[in-house]
Amino acid sequence: MASVVDICNLALAHLGDNATVASIDPPEGSVQAEHCARFYPIARDSLLEMHNWGFASRRVAPAQLESTWPEWKYAYQVPSDIINMVAVLPPDAEDDYSTRWAPTDAPWRNYTPMVAAGRYVPQPYSMEVLADGTQIVYTNQETAVLRYTQKVTDPTKYSPLFTLTLSWHLASMLAGPVIKGDMGQAEAKRCAGVMAAYLAQAESSDSNQRNIKPEHIVSWVAGR
Repeated sequence: MASVVDICNLALAHLGDNATVASIDPPEGSVQAEHCARFYPIARDSLLEMHNWGFASRRVAPAQLESTWPEWKYAYQVPSDIINMVAVLPPDAEDDYSTRWAPTDAPWRNYTPMVAAGRYVPQPYSMEVLADGTQIVYTNQETAVLRYTQKVTDPTKYSPLFTLTLSWHLASMLAGPVIKGDMGQAEAKRCAGVMAAYLAQAESSDSNQRNIKPEHIVSWVAGR
């Protein structure tokens, strides 16, 4: 599995830079290492934000806080390692689409996942930041479960396509400082285009790791 330094050196190689860095935390002292130390965290976190990656998906039962807004019944503390909020769910949700529910005599009771009338489970919410910097989420869901994208800093957790996409994303940021001028701008644009192509492949591959096909049951069917 690639390390942070491997990803940085791969990004430099995309730019045709023969230099290699040995450390960016702390930077080893070379110009390339300084640039990588500056841009790598930005490239990593922004790429994590672009898709709900399976390797970075987490569910937690957060600490409940006092809600100070009458529009929302409940408030919860957001995990400190969040990149993206994905869904606020009830505690009995079996997935992001449904809870197992049906009339006791319904022949389709044990089918799952399903979306019966009024049982689509992702709940409305609003995220805000308090004066002390604490991130909170407001919702009307009691005993909520939060699904979110976590800031994953360990590159051994990344998929190969995510790693490759990240290297091109980083290269697009390094192109200006490393090459400079019009050539640097052109190279940054080229790298961004390659990154976008690999991102589409990485997102598709990641999405294929989940097989969630909710059965939508409208109210008149559910009431039979």
